[in-house]
Amino acid sequence: MSGLFALAPHAPVVPVVVVEDAADAVPLARALVAGGLPLIEITLRTPAALDAVRAVAAEVPGAVVGAGTVVSAAGAADAVRAGARFLVSPGCSGRLLGALRGSGVPFLPGVSTASEVLALVEEGVTELKFFPAEAAGGVPYLKSLAGPLPQARFCPTGGISAASAPAYLSLPNVACVGGTWMLPPDALAARDWCRVEALAREAAGLSGRPSVKRTPRWSETGR
Repeated sequence: MSGLFALAPHAPVVPVVVVEDAADAVPLARALVAGGLPLIEITLRTPAALDAVRAVAAEVPGAVVGAGTVVSAAGAADAVRAGARFLVSPGCSGRLLGALRGSGVPFLPGVSTASEVLALVEEGVTELKFFPAEAAGGVPYLKSLAGPLPQARFCPTGGISAASAPAYLSLPNVACVGGTWMLPPDALAARDWCRVEALAREAAGLSGRPSVKRTPRWSETGR
């Protein structure tokens, strides 16, 4: 099984989405994909989350939808049954690691210390979520891990903005970052998918990596 970072190698940002109304999931995902961010993490924080994953998996072929805030074996199983193509956890225990491994899809267990990174590297897990990134030491901390643990690669998430993301993406041990800044609450409340698409397009261009193949703009779909 290939790792999560191979699913969308040219997407520098993973939108971290909290869906309150499952009816919004498909147009929101279409806007993100049109903006160049196909890797979408829907967090399991609301009653609508699994329905949102299910809808995006079925109706947005350009999206690579996954589930975040996976904190139990049951949550992992439910997410995969709903169509999640990857799983993300805020931390990791032995029991949860077993469930993630048994899920059959790529996963990112959360870490925030060198000891946690080392423990997972010893288990053969080298693709990790660094969370909460800003509170746990940010760019300087990740930079300090690159020397002793060069095999570990990270998706830092937590407190990252459009302004701070480039510093993370410049690190050799960072594959992508997770964030919410392209999903401002007022745009979501107004269902302003054109604005979400525009912010996603800005985020997709942050790293200077090759861009994903352009998909039609939200405004061009006639939806």
